[in-house]
Amino acid sequence: MNYYIYIMTNKSKTLYTGVTNNLLRRVYEHKTKNIKGFTKKYNITKLVYYEETDDVSIAIAREKEIKGWRRMKKIKLIESVNSEWKDLSEGELDT
Repeated sequence: MNYYIYIMTNKSKTLYTGVTNNLLRRVYEHKTKNIKGFTKKYNITKLVYYEETDDVSIAIAREKEIKGWRRMKKIKLIESVNSEWKDLSEGELDT
């Protein structure tokens, strides 16, 4: 099974970091606002970064690591692979 560490954002570039075993389902849940809480409140619907691993312990540790970073370090991580902040889920999800 694969696990994903992901970062999502909104138009204001508010960042949310999470972990899941089904990235497409989880992003869909955020986009359709099926999850109460931070992402729904701040309209976090755009997938801008993700990593994949087959080890759940590594995924959880990496999520905690990224969550502990300062905002600028998270931005540098995103821009290292997605300099235009494109929605990486476009074309993958029908929302």
